[in-house]
Order: sequence, then C-alpha cells, then structure tokens
Amino acid sequence: MEAKRAPNRIAERKLRDKQARRAQIISAARRIAELEGWPNVTVRRLSDEISYSQPVLYAHFGSREGVVSAVATEGFQELGLAMEKARKRAKRGSTVEAAAIAYLEFAASMPALYEAMFTLSLSVPFGDAATPSELRFAFSQFIELFQRRSSKPEIVSELFWGSLHGIAELTRTKRFPPGRQKERVKALVGLFNFPGEETADM
Repeated sequence: MEAKRAPNRIAERKLRDKQARRAQIISAARRIAELEGWPNVTVRRLSDEISYSQPVLYAHFGSREGVVSAVATEGFQELGLAMEKARKRAKRGSTVEAAAIAYLEFAASMPALYEAMFTLSLSVPFGDAATPSELRFAFSQFIELFQRRSSKPEIVSELFWGSLHGIAELTRTKRFPPGRQKERVKALVGLFNFPGEETADM
C-alpha cells in the first residue's frame, strides 16, 4: 500500500514545484513591467531574474506572449475580486458607483497589469466558449450589477465596461484632467443607474 502512495506523493510534489515556478515567473514579469515597462519583460530578462534557464520558461508558457497572457488572466481574477468586494460592501442603491470606483482604482494602481489585460496582444480568447474562467468571473461582476435592472444585462454591462475603460485610459494618458474624476464617475453612474427598474426594457 505504501509503495503505491509513493509515486502519488512524487507526482504531487512535482506539480507543486511546477505551480510554484509558474507563480514565480508571473510575479517577476509583473514586477519588471510595473517598474520598467513591458518592453523590458523578455524571456532572457525573466530567466536572469529568477535564475531559471530559458527552456524552463518556454516549457511553462511557450513564449513571451504566453507569459503576458498568464499575467493578464491573473489580472482579470484580481479585478473581478476587487469589484465583487466593492459591490458586496456597498450600501443599497450605490453598488454601481462602488463597482465603478473599484474598477478605476484597480486600473490606476497597476497600470502595467491593466495594459497587459487590455492593450497588449494576448493568446486569450474573449467572449468565446474557450474564454478562461478568470475572464468570465470578471465580466460576471458587471452582469451582477445589471441583471435585475435590465432585460439585456450583457449589452448594458459591455457599455458600462467600455465607458469605464475609456475613462481609465483617457485619465492614464492625461487626456482627462484627474481633478474631475469624481464628477465623471457620478455622471456615468447616473446614466447606468436604474433604481426600481428591475425589468427595464434597455
């Protein structure tokens, strides 16, 4: 019996080691990107940073784009959690505003991560049967805001998401003055808040 368990323990240890290496590579990529920008995140730089050979990195991710996609996927999970936390803590009637603020704070606090999620080329499908669960989870937080307010929650969610993304990008590139951000958010929320209209024909 003990002899049968030994191979399982070895396989489990190898899996844990692989997961730890993967997490270490993703963490290093995020750190370099936030400090120096994505052009400095190369397979060679990552290899030097974490003391693993380049073949090890390729074995985990296949390419630099694979690393960026893994970072972005992790980012969507974190964005979803931030919005979920804000939504659940918000007072009745202020969930849309709380989620909007959480989204914009996330984008502003980790610009390189946000860039990976929405600007860089990814090998991750969006709006597809193969879309990773992390991306679905993030989008579900928008759906939660509007599923009882509109008969077309997916469309309203896409419009709200697009509006927030536009604000985030225009603020980051200094096209929008930061001093009006609170007014901007309140105006946007006013357009998407439908109190008492749980079955509105949007």
